Amino acid sequence: MARAATTSDVFNAIAEPQRREILVLLRAGERPVTDLARALGMTQPGASKHLRVLREVGLVRVRGAGKQRLYGLDARGLRPVHEWAGGFERFWNESFDRLDAYVQDLKQAKEE
Repeated sequence: MARAATTSDVFNAIAEPQRREILVLLRAGERPVTDLARALGMTQPGASKHLRVLREVGLVRVRGAGKQRLYGLDARGLRPVHEWAGGFERFWNESFDRLDAYVQDLKQAKEE
């Protein structure tokens, strides 16, 4: 099966752990690339490369602020991931229902 291009597929873009870490860091607010690079322990070009991919799939936006470029999270780009993961909700709900029933049975057996 051919692999989708990283720059056009949000799933491939977030498959890279450091890109996911960038998204986590940006949840707290906008940051310049230098702060992101320092927080991730990588070079600025390395962080910029990851930010470019995240921008191309619509997960990160950038704006100018004086001499700096501030990167921010654009969570709307995560919609395909959210919708895909939501397809497993029934599985988890059924699993939690079975776990709840098991715990209730244990409690009842302990009381008897």
